[in-house]
Amino acid sequence: MTQMSGADALTQSLIRHGVDTIFCLPGAQLDYLFDAFHKEKDRLRIIHTRHEQGAGYMATGYAHSTGKVGVAVVVPGPGIFNVGAAICSAHGLGVPVLCLGGQILSEWMGKGTGQLHEIADQPGVLASVTKWRGSAETQGAAPGLVNEAFAQLLSGRRQPVYLEMAPDIMRDSGEVTLLDPLADYAALEAEPDEDAIEQAAALIGNAENPAIFVGGGIFGAEAELLALAEEVQAPVFMSAQGQGAVDFRHYLAQNWTVGRDMWPEFDVIVSAGSRMLPPLAGWKLPEGAKYIRIDVDPVQSLNLATPDVHLVTTAKRALAGLAERASRHNRKRDSREDELNAAKKAKEDEYFTLEPLASYAKNLRRELDDDGIVCWGVTQMGFYAQYGFPVYGPRTSIHAGYQGTLGYGFPTALGAKVAHPDKQVVSVTGDGGFMFAANELATAVHHKINLVTVVFNDSHFGNVNRNQKLFFDGRHIADELTNPDFVKYAESFGALGLRAKSPDELGSALKQAFKADVPVVIDVPVDELPSPWKYVPVGRAMYRDDKD
Repeated sequence: MTQMSGADALTQSLIRHGVDTIFCLPGAQLDYLFDAFHKEKDRLRIIHTRHEQGAGYMATGYAHSTGKVGVAVVVPGPGIFNVGAAICSAHGLGVPVLCLGGQILSEWMGKGTGQLHEIADQPGVLASVTKWRGSAETQGAAPGLVNEAFAQLLSGRRQPVYLEMAPDIMRDSGEVTLLDPLADYAALEAEPDEDAIEQAAALIGNAENPAIFVGGGIFGAEAELLALAEEVQAPVFMSAQGQGAVDFRHYLAQNWTVGRDMWPEFDVIVSAGSRMLPPLAGWKLPEGAKYIRIDVDPVQSLNLATPDVHLVTTAKRALAGLAERASRHNRKRDSREDELNAAKKAKEDEYFTLEPLASYAKNLRRELDDDGIVCWGVTQMGFYAQYGFPVYGPRTSIHAGYQGTLGYGFPTALGAKVAHPDKQVVSVTGDGGFMFAANELATAVHHKINLVTVVFNDSHFGNVNRNQKLFFDGRHIADELTNPDFVKYAESFGALGLRAKSPDELGSALKQAFKADVPVVIDVPVDELPSPWKYVPVGRAMYRDDKD
C-alpha cells in the first residue's frame, strides 16, 4: 500500500487500464481530479468540451469506432442530466462508455441541504441506462471499483457504467493498493454449451436455405462469421449497426432490406449479436423455420421469439464452433454467388431511384477511403444509408441505434476522429440534428479534430414535416427551422466552411475537405427529399409509410 489521494488513485487506475483519452467538462467538484490529470498530461489526452452531452457522445464515438472503452467525466447534478442522452444512446447501441461523475462533499450527501449541483440518488438517475454503478467512498476503494467497472464494460453485453467520487475523497490521501487489469476479460463470459453447438451445427448443415442475421454485437467475430457463411453458403444480412461485418462487395453480404424480401424462404435462421426486432416483431418466423439465437445476454429479446437453440455466449465463440462443426453435417452446396448478387442488384435498382439521396451517397462513397468512417445523424440521408451506402469494413458506419437520438451524429463523429486521426471521418447530419451540438465546433478547432461534417439543410425537422404531410393532412406545426449561414458559422469558429448544391459539388467539396488541416463543414442545401422509409426494415411497421 501507499499513501495517495483519491484523485491520483482514480487517475492511476485509469492509466493502468489503458485509458489515454478523456472527454470531459471540468467544474468545482472535479478540481482535484483535473489536477491529477495534469500530472499525467504526457500520458493522458484531455479533451474538454462545451457541453456535457458532447463529452458523452465523443466518448461513445471513440468507443464505438474502436471497441475500446470511452471515458466521459462530468460534474454532478446538471452535468449528469446533460450527459444522459449520450449515455442512453451508448446503452442502446451496446457501447462501452465509462461515465465518471463528481459528487458533493461526503458530509452533505443525502441530507438535501441544497449544496451546489446536489441531487438525490445520483447513481439512480442513470440506473436505467447503465449496466453497473459504483461510488468510491474511500481512496483505497478506487482501484477495485475501476477494475470492476472495466470488467463490466469489457465482458458480457457492452454497455455504459457509472462511477463517482466526492471531492473530499479526491482531495484527501489514504492507503491505496493499485491493481492491474484482468488479463482476460473473455474468461468472464460463458463458454458455449457443446451439445447446443452440435445441435445448431446439425440444423445449419442440413438446412436447404439457411440465413444469418447480425447486429452491432457481431464485431470481433468477423472472421468466424464469414467462415460459417461460406461453408454453408448462407447470406449474411447486416442491420444498420452490423454493417461492415462482411465487406458489402462480397456476394454473401446483404442488408436487411433484401432479407425482408427473402425472409419467407429461409428454413434455418441464425441471429448473432442482434435484437432481431424487425424480423421477429414485424415479419414473424417463417412457418416451420428453425431459429438459432447467439447472444451473450441470456434474456435479450427472448420476449420476441423462443429460439430452437439458444447459444448464450459471445458471437466469436459460437460462430467458431458452428463453422467447425457445420462442415461435418453440411450437404453438398453450389456457390450462390450469381443468385445472391442478383438479389442484391434487384433491390439496389429500386432504391437507387431515390434521388438525389442515391447520388449523394454514391459521391460520398467514391470519395471516402475504404476504411473511412461515417457517423450518420438521425436524418434522411442517414436512414437511406442503412441500405443505400455500401460499407466495406467493421466499425466504419455508425448509426444512432434504436434510441434515434437527434443530435447524436456530429459529436459522436468527433470522438471517432479522435480515435482515428489518420483516417477519413465524416459526420453526415441534418440541419436540425447538427444544431443540437454545433457548439462543439469550438472543441474541434481548439483540439485540432479535423472532422468533415456534411449538413443536409432543408430548414425543417424532416421526419416531422413528412409525417405531418402524410398522416395529418398537411397540418404543419413546429417543423420549420431558421438556420444560420452554415458556411459563415463554421468560419466564425476558425473552421472551413464550404457549400455544395448538388451531388457532384459534394464530391468536389469532399476532395477539398479531406485535404484541409482544419475541421470542415459542408452545407448542402436541399429541397424536400424523397422518403427513405419504404426500405428501412423498422420503418414500415413504425410509420406505415406506404404512401411514397
